[in-house]
Amino acid sequence: MIGRVRPLYIVALAVLGVSLALPTAPAKASVPAGEAGEEVTLEGIVNNTILGHAEDGYYLNFKPFAQVELPRIMLVRTADGALTLEAYGSTKGLLRGGPYGLTAHGDEGEGHADPITASAELSEAIGAKEHLHSPVVRTSGQVVADLSISRHLIFGLLAMLIVLGIFIALAQRYKKGHDQPEAPQGIFQNMMEVLVVFVRDEIAKPNIPDGKWRTFLPYLLTAFFFILVANILGLVPFAGAATSNIAVTGVMAVMTFAIVLLYASTDYYKELLTGPPDAPVLIRIILVPIEIIGLVMRHLALAIRLFANMMGGSLIIFSLIGLVFMMNVIMGEAAAWSTTIISIGFTVFILLLKLLVAFIQAYVFTILSALFIGMAVEEHHSGGEQEVESGSGLDGRAEERLDAVEDKVERRAQPTTA
Repeated sequence: MIGRVRPLYIVALAVLGVSLALPTAPAKASVPAGEAGEEVTLEGIVNNTILGHAEDGYYLNFKPFAQVELPRIMLVRTADGALTLEAYGSTKGLLRGGPYGLTAHGDEGEGHADPITASAELSEAIGAKEHLHSPVVRTSGQVVADLSISRHLIFGLLAMLIVLGIFIALAQRYKKGHDQPEAPQGIFQNMMEVLVVFVRDEIAKPNIPDGKWRTFLPYLLTAFFFILVANILGLVPFAGAATSNIAVTGVMAVMTFAIVLLYASTDYYKELLTGPPDAPVLIRIILVPIEIIGLVMRHLALAIRLFANMMGGSLIIFSLIGLVFMMNVIMGEAAAWSTTIISIGFTVFILLLKLLVAFIQAYVFTILSALFIGMAVEEHHSGGEQEVESGSGLDGRAEERLDAVEDKVERRAQPTTA
């Protein structure tokens, strides 16, 4: 039985790798050099296929089936000083119907050339899909804010709706069975209850002392499941991970930072702004700015860690797939076909690894948020010593608690080097 099942897994993984390769093939790859004035170049593969698909964009990529451009919304100040809101159905409509031009790279990579504004040149650039990967500029007036709907915004909202739908459905189940408690029914409900209990018992309770974890458990659960769902969406063909956008992870880190500042105890602020009470005055003067900078940098690292891991995984996957097209440009079609097998094999391996990383990064962000919150809300006692919360295994000192959490993260991340 096992021997029959394993080939099915191999075929499924191969199909998954092929499905990922299809939407990332550049539009120029099927056009031979010299036709339609287009030529496949290494620069185009790197900028459009690899970076263009890994970073945010104003379109949804369903190639080879279709590409759906997203609405562009601009808050602009016109030449006469008026503030107005402009909305267009797509980047193509913005370029053709508004006072905008397309910024393109110089022919020799010497920086940016003048914006493309002529209708004939714009039509040629739009036909070559350059408007999907190049920034637009306003030819008159000034863009105050670009409020356009982007790919990462769409999938971030989708992750939010998925989490909302899951927990509303589960809440209704528990509400119906409130009068007659019974064990969870079904694989899905059991799995979700295991994850919720894991966040409560392994993340919230050990790191937030004195029973205050109940106040912050809803935020920790929300952060954990949103990051987890967003990370998994990044593994779905034609989709993307909102957590590979620094704006998304930055907002989440700011939320943790705001909770720390709002709920921090008097003792925490006193030690932060005046330094350790048993240190000499000169040392305290030196330590105070270091502690304040350290407070900010901890939360900045919280955002960058999640963003870098998810963006790095996407870049690796698209680089492996782009390797096929690079070999086609450098060594010809035969080399490209021989590279395809290796490329898809490594892509499937990275996908499986990234699935593990999706859970690890959700765990790391949540446990570090719980740790920072616990450090802030912890009350110091008059004797100058901090109690160890029952069952936590962590001392009150920030350094020792950080070391303990880092050791725990390293143990859980043992199977992967990501």
